[in-house]
Amino acid sequence: MRIALFVTCLADTIAPQVGIATVGLLERLGHEVVFPAEQTCCGQMHVNSGYPREALPLVRRYVDTFHRALLEGAEAIVVPSGSCTGSIRHQHAAVARAGGEEDLAARAELVAARTFELSELLVDVLDITDVGAWFPHRVTYHPTCHSLRIARVGDKPLRLLREVGGIDLVELPDAEQCCGFGGTFAVKNADTSTAMLQDKVAAVASTGAHVLTAGDASCLLHIGGGLARLQVHGPAGPPRAVHLAEVLVGTRPDGVPAPGARSAAVAR
Repeated sequence: MRIALFVTCLADTIAPQVGIATVGLLERLGHEVVFPAEQTCCGQMHVNSGYPREALPLVRRYVDTFHRALLEGAEAIVVPSGSCTGSIRHQHAAVARAGGEEDLAARAELVAARTFELSELLVDVLDITDVGAWFPHRVTYHPTCHSLRIARVGDKPLRLLREVGGIDLVELPDAEQCCGFGGTFAVKNADTSTAMLQDKVAAVASTGAHVLTAGDASCLLHIGGGLARLQVHGPAGPPRAVHLAEVLVGTRPDGVPAPGARSAAVAR
């Protein structure tokens, strides 16, 4: 399958390893990944901050860029972020219509229908849960608010993690509670955000995990910062915040994928 990558502005500027891991994983599974160079930001931060008019040019750029990618042969668009996936699906067409651009809104709906968060693409589109990953660490998973409640990825990340070779996957207490980031919420409501972060960091520490993983670089940035500032130490030192793609791209020390890469049907 030919897949177009929307890397997101946050990953592009702060966490480029997320995009690299996403490409490496999909190519290892035998798919072609293309990167439309014209992409920028999905506009979510503008819409969520009350500036839909300012978001409209960003929506137009996303739609134009990835509509072109689909016309040029891409069969799907992958986004390593539940937050941005949610924005593309639930905000783009509405922003276009509010700006009086019905044609853009119609194309936004077409593009959104082919846009998938990473775990969705793997499980629902590629029909795979065992990607042949090897990650011999104690890991806990945080389901980010937007991936859970807007993109609605459900348990797909956990289904993928359970198939990873060598992993010790432990449940995160109160996993569905927000980490307190919420984009500009963390800036506008810093005290509340910090209190929520302290609860999340305490939950992570209680698991004894070496690694906290999630599907959004934004939440990982927030929680990872909290783990570092609050000097949380587990049995193997401070837990690391690692994107789901970085876990799934892992291989054995000899560089060979773990036995597997089974389809979801075979895995069941």
